[in-house]
Amino acid sequence: MGKYDKFFASAKAAGIKEIELYIGESRGIDISIFHGEIDNYSDNNGMTVVARGIFENGKCGSASCDTWNKEKAQYLIDEIVKNAKVIENEDPVFIFKGSEKYHKINTFNKELGNVSIETKIAKLKELEVAIKAEDPRISEVGSAGYSESSQKTIILNSNGLNLVQKSNYFYYGAEVIATENGQSKSGFDLFLDNDFSKFDVKKLAKKCAEEATCQLGGVSCPAKKYKAVLGQDAVISLINVYVGHTDAEQVQKKSSLFMGKVGQQIASKKLTVEDKPLTKSPFARWFDDEGVATYNKAIIKKGVLQTFLYNLTTAAKDGVTTTGNAQGAGSKKSTGPFFLSVKPGKKSLDELFAKIGDGVYITGVTGLHSGMNPQSGDFSLQASGFEVKDGKKGKPFDLITVSGNLVDIFKDILEVGNDVKVSTSGISAPSISIKKIGVSGQ
Repeated sequence: MGKYDKFFASAKAAGIKEIELYIGESRGIDISIFHGEIDNYSDNNGMTVVARGIFENGKCGSASCDTWNKEKAQYLIDEIVKNAKVIENEDPVFIFKGSEKYHKINTFNKELGNVSIETKIAKLKELEVAIKAEDPRISEVGSAGYSESSQKTIILNSNGLNLVQKSNYFYYGAEVIATENGQSKSGFDLFLDNDFSKFDVKKLAKKCAEEATCQLGGVSCPAKKYKAVLGQDAVISLINVYVGHTDAEQVQKKSSLFMGKVGQQIASKKLTVEDKPLTKSPFARWFDDEGVATYNKAIIKKGVLQTFLYNLTTAAKDGVTTTGNAQGAGSKKSTGPFFLSVKPGKKSLDELFAKIGDGVYITGVTGLHSGMNPQSGDFSLQASGFEVKDGKKGKPFDLITVSGNLVDIFKDILEVGNDVKVSTSGISAPSISIKKIGVSGQ
């Protein structure tokens, strides 16, 4: 452990029986341009140090700082002792000794850092020009940006655990405004990876332009229930909330829609949802934030709920083994998937349209925080989309609202598409078709 040896020795002398250091080092680059000129540029390095320890009274205290030196090390120890003496939480706490085996996966591409800033900016300017050239109806590229993130996570503890993982990724994205006959619509798309050589300016420019222009000429939508295709972005938004109900803490608090449902059919047999932290992607993790080895797992398999997601504390409460899904650096860990993947089907998007015949194509939803009832799963959300007529994508809708129930949506799946998209939040999902969704115009 080198420079941290004295810290662990001092913690023991202060009456801390077990102690852990969680160290996060990061670098973030953000660049945006407007009309060919840089209007924002930031290049920031950050460090987060969180210590948590079990004091001699059995309570766990924690403290954090943003740098490491002798004074900060002593500060962390003193704060842990103070916190542990007054804390009243009775939840079991653990400083993990280590998993029997770790399946290491490389998620860091050092070549990304070797690409010059000048090259990254030149590609960004090229993207803005290419978008404008795509269609005469493009009236503005409101924002074109480049973002790059690299992280290093270190977990050390007095039980001898010493884990290090590095990861990085970048994305280019642009918001585009298209105008026709006095009507303006905006669209956004992005490209995300950690291999810079895979970025294709013209391909992203075309997608960004189409996201805006395809919405021009909107029509009204009669209020009723429709067969529907939910696009990738809509599925990503909804599946994120849906899988949140597999958090074991929410189950233990009796606020989950899936209480007592493990082993039961909760969704269509067409739906399989997995947490895939060991899949090579920018979101891969081979240990969680308690130092537990991660593994790929089905959360829902052919509609059947396979497991809740646990950290060490929630697993101890249920008398089971943690699933290695602890997240967060503080004394209280949250729980969630690292790379959530909806298993794709074999149907293309056009085949999904053909399958439903007449209906709607919902491309995105907003307002999940205010428009979703977490207790019942009922929702009413602003949305964007298109009509589907005679099995083909038709005209765009003006502003619409979609309504239904979160559980029913995934029970009503007809088909799962093969058009996978990965979001910046670490969710991979295709489009799906469903039996019905309520739609009303505004």
